[in-house]
Amino acid sequence: MSRIGKQPIAVPNGVTTSVAGGVFKVKGPKGELTVPYNQELTIKQDGDQLLVERPSDQQRHRALHGLTRSLVANAVKGVSDGYVINLELKGVGFRAKLAGKALEMTIGYSHPVVIEPPAGVTFTVPEPTKIDVSGIDKQLVGQVAANVRKVRKPDAYHGKGVRFAGEKISLKAGKAGATGGKGKK
Repeated sequence: MSRIGKQPIAVPNGVTTSVAGGVFKVKGPKGELTVPYNQELTIKQDGDQLLVERPSDQQRHRALHGLTRSLVANAVKGVSDGYVINLELKGVGFRAKLAGKALEMTIGYSHPVVIEPPAGVTFTVPEPTKIDVSGIDKQLVGQVAANVRKVRKPDAYHGKGVRFAGEKISLKAGKAGATGGKGKK
């Protein structure tokens, strides 16, 4: 039995769910999401819990069992609590600000970089060197945060750039023989 797939999903108060035709719909205080799933699996609501069940122990059904349970659990958590990914800017003169809903970053290029958020994602800038990406869809929030990071990945020698909060960057060593040596006259 799948360790993840057999776990029940708690449905908080204020969240309503429905299952019809291979589509799981969930509505909560933060918004509404739909999750398509394989119709061979069944999603049952038992009180304030959801259970995902598979028809057999075939490898394909076992793989879909854990996947479907994770996608449904992420949707339920998204409409009730939402998701936030924190980013940090490291580097002299690197800063971010909001221009309307768009994120405007000054990160060492000759021009400011402007990123428009897709529908369902919002940017906040609590400090000039910190960016928060938030929304209800876990996959979309993670993809937008990765796209922001991709604009200026952390440098391997100094660590300058956009990084996830708490991300450890292993720095490369600089030039070793810079203090003179053979060949000098």
